[in-house]
Amino acid sequence: MSRPPFPKVLDSTLMSHFRACPRSAYLEFIEHWKLKTKSVHLHAGAAFARGIEVTRLAYYQNGCPPEEALGRGMTALVEAYGNFECPPDSAKSLERMMGALEYYFSEYRLGEDTAVPAKLPGGKLGIEFNFTEPIDVLHPETGDPLLYTGRFDAIMEYAGQLYGCDEKTTSQLGASWSKQWDLRSQFTAYTWGARQAGINLQGFIVRGVSILKTKYDTLSPITYRPGWLVDAWYHQLLRDVNRMINCWKEGYWDANFDESCNAYGGCGFKKVCMTEPSRQAIWLRQDFEKRRWDPILRQEFVVGEAT
Repeated sequence: MSRPPFPKVLDSTLMSHFRACPRSAYLEFIEHWKLKTKSVHLHAGAAFARGIEVTRLAYYQNGCPPEEALGRGMTALVEAYGNFECPPDSAKSLERMMGALEYYFSEYRLGEDTAVPAKLPGGKLGIEFNFTEPIDVLHPETGDPLLYTGRFDAIMEYAGQLYGCDEKTTSQLGASWSKQWDLRSQFTAYTWGARQAGINLQGFIVRGVSILKTKYDTLSPITYRPGWLVDAWYHQLLRDVNRMINCWKEGYWDANFDESCNAYGGCGFKKVCMTEPSRQAIWLRQDFEKRRWDPILRQEFVVGEAT
């Protein structure tokens, strides 16, 4: 049986997709089909994160005054946003994202923020933390340990403890928005990755910034990750990865055919799954192209002509 290569590196995005719908994960991350129209939410969110990162580095590491640090961050945001064409009905235009960065640092002021980047072992400031660690499952082709990777915005010292910090852009905030992070695998994975590096996080500060066409707002809930929960997450991760390997070996990836097909605006492959199998390739070639996501470099690479 001819199979596409099994990924050597896993991350929370791939695993989240696999848990929701193995077939969707297969199409997007194993066969590398991506929608031709890129998501404004992902693009604008990445530009916003870059602006925050550069602002923090300028202030906390390089000693720039707050105004100069924010100016550097604004320049970085503009460069990261580039010439992306924002859909007319979206509030995440370049101008609104610039306003969101200014708003963020008016709410969490440099020099006044009670959560500050921590000094990590070796003296490095905890601004942008990356990890790539082996897990206890072997790659089905190479026999080497599979790797799990992640990146989050900062490790902060807050109230005498260490917390991860991650910024999220959204259109709406509220009680349900804050509660959605309590068992989110993404933050448990980040806590595990930090623990592998000898850094024990109490949990995560999730700073949400809502971006509407006329106003901004923010919430900053904390979600906790005790050691037993991280251990339980890791145990489940290994089971899920082994299940993924079984799908790969069998050559059959289960479809959800349920709620995940319509969650968060609908799965990108919904139209494909609603088409009879003999015609599904037509929809893939029409709406998608092959781009491979590298979770370590955090870049996409064109695979080649879609066939």
